[in-house]
Amino acid sequence: MLRVLDELLWVLRREGLPVSTAQAIDAARVAALVGFSDRQTLRDGLAAVIATKKDELALFRACFDRFFAEERAHLGDLWSRLRVRGFSEAELAALRELLSAAAQRSSGDAAGMLAFTGEALELDQLLASAGIARALAPMTSALQTGFFTQEVNKRLGIPALGSALARMRDALREALGEERGAELAAALREELDAMKRRVRTHVEASLARKLGEADEQAARAVDRPFSSLSPEEMAEVRSALRRLAERLRGAERVRMKRSRRGRIDPHRTLRRSLRTGGIPFRPARRVRRRDKPRLVLLCDVSDSVRLASRFMLELVAASQELFAETRSFVFVSDVGETTDLFRRKSPEAALAAIESGRVVDRTRNSNYGRALVSFEERLGRGVDRRTTIVVLGDGRTNFLPEEVSVVERLVRCAGSVIWICPEPPATWGTGDSAMPRYAAAVSRVLVARTARELEGAARELLARRK
Repeated sequence: MLRVLDELLWVLRREGLPVSTAQAIDAARVAALVGFSDRQTLRDGLAAVIATKKDELALFRACFDRFFAEERAHLGDLWSRLRVRGFSEAELAALRELLSAAAQRSSGDAAGMLAFTGEALELDQLLASAGIARALAPMTSALQTGFFTQEVNKRLGIPALGSALARMRDALREALGEERGAELAAALREELDAMKRRVRTHVEASLARKLGEADEQAARAVDRPFSSLSPEEMAEVRSALRRLAERLRGAERVRMKRSRRGRIDPHRTLRRSLRTGGIPFRPARRVRRRDKPRLVLLCDVSDSVRLASRFMLELVAASQELFAETRSFVFVSDVGETTDLFRRKSPEAALAAIESGRVVDRTRNSNYGRALVSFEERLGRGVDRRTTIVVLGDGRTNFLPEEVSVVERLVRCAGSVIWICPEPPATWGTGDSAMPRYAAAVSRVLVARTARELEGAARELLARRK
């Protein structure tokens, strides 16, 4: 039952219906309640949970009817379907003898013969077997559907079965006469084609499930706290952040293009048109010049916030063209500037150098007070109202001096000072956390415990450029 429902949902998605995971779960509940015997009740029940918009209902009904029309064509075994086509018991007995002889000559393809002559359930069980699942495991792209369909067909013995049916044509004509033999051979060919279509549908549905699971895994990864990410989920997060950086760069290119073109100034356009009576009409444009801001990033790279800092540094490195100038610093107890490191090396190589301890000693305890004082000295007079300073850290000082006054001075000099904290507000002020005092001093605090929250923080940084 679930396999049939799964394939129906795949067909609906292929036709353009946006069936969510929640809707699929509801559909399974409906199918379990009403069953498949009463198709009209099943159709109405599934429509209630899947076709939630009026314009989706007609498409759903058409897909449902077409899907189950094809399913009905496979009800019963081969013999009952041939009886429906009008073949007599004597003709079917002759066919049984020929198929039995073919099966004996090709004993290795008995499973395919069984699926061909048996009910649809026989083929379903073969397709659901572990061997077929292993054969489909390497499939990762829709471009591979044809190849893996052929592989499954080979495992089921369908090519050999097709050859056997082709060789059987002459025997059928001889046993049943030219006309009836040709009709039965054509019916068998249609049955084999239907079997191949069901195999391909299974392969396509398997790929859709696999890709859907991969998408869901990526979606789950960006919502999980950095501290609980597995290596595979970290790769998903890095991929998501790279896509974000590319989207941000694309939006910036569009904005710059529009900015260079300028907007039509109606007042200047009217004044210009008065001289010529409006002929020719030449719109006057007003170009608004925007200077890109400067970004300065200070990241705590101690073990407690290492992953959040890594992702933030990687995101900023990929988004440098969005700012007139970017400078990046990392700290544990001492401060090290990584601006040139990211210019000279790829983000991966630069991050590897930071994590190896070649930039700052990562074995020491965090010392926010010392780091903030050193950070202020390194910035010198290079901070003005066009500068946005971003500090990423949990604010846990190991009960050492906090130097909140340094943050207050930076706020007075810079356009804004934003603190990104990877801890939830409920933990601020507990133990050695100085976050409540840092939060009171800075322009804004953004919580970023997950990649999605970090994306939101990055978008807010860009919004402040306007």
